[in-house]
Amino acid sequence: MNYKYAILLGIVAFSSLQAPAKAGSLLGRANDFGVLGGSTVTNTGPSVIMQSLGVNAGSSATGFSPGVGVVNGGIFTSDAVAALAQMDNKNAYNYLAALSRTEDLTGLDLGGMTLTPGVYSFSSSAQLTGKLTLDNLGDPNALFVFQIASTLTTASYSSVVTTNGEAPNVFFQIGSSATLGTYTQFQGNILALTSITLTTGVNIECGRALAQNGAVTMDTNKVSSTCYTKPQEVAAMVPEPDSSLGVLGSGMVGLLFAFSKRFRKGW
Repeated sequence: MNYKYAILLGIVAFSSLQAPAKAGSLLGRANDFGVLGGSTVTNTGPSVIMQSLGVNAGSSATGFSPGVGVVNGGIFTSDAVAALAQMDNKNAYNYLAALSRTEDLTGLDLGGMTLTPGVYSFSSSAQLTGKLTLDNLGDPNALFVFQIASTLTTASYSSVVTTNGEAPNVFFQIGSSATLGTYTQFQGNILALTSITLTTGVNIECGRALAQNGAVTMDTNKVSSTCYTKPQEVAAMVPEPDSSLGVLGSGMVGLLFAFSKRFRKGW
């Protein structure tokens, strides 16, 4: 074997031990949907969904017609497109639920908090009264996950805002249902096992309303997944290499270097 080629292999092997793995879009085919319901999606008033609307395994989407509810993407009910989106929605939900938590916020109101990237858990319900600030520390791929065992409820005129740039990787994984109070201004993806209710005047920016089994109920809302940063990319669930792997990689390179010297001397 050519000694230069051997050294190159050693360097590549060492680098592969250090390189972090990346996954593609966490939401998969659900990424194309602004609203996804399990049983039905109903709307009252001039709501706007900037992406597609889907329902599966139910087949009913009502209140969407010119001048009433506008869907800028397609409408998919009880078909293969909606079924595949729901499958990826479920996979994303399970992925988020399995992440190790950074901090337990059970019993605390999210209102008034400023949080940095991490995984925040609630063993029961979660409440937002007022403003929740998410500081992504200047990283457009910063990940915020809220694991909520039962329900998420926001008070009227509450808000979720970001600082130091947009934060497209905000996920609320909810074990039951979400109800956003009137005129809540929300940022983030809601993945609810059962249902999602958007009351009058609620807007979701840089996010989605994705319900697995129940209904999504809307009333004069805007749902937009538009974020002013790159699409979702989150680190794959691959453990960081430990020090023994680093030593092993260094040893491989050292051995190959010694081998190359002896090879040049005619060994």
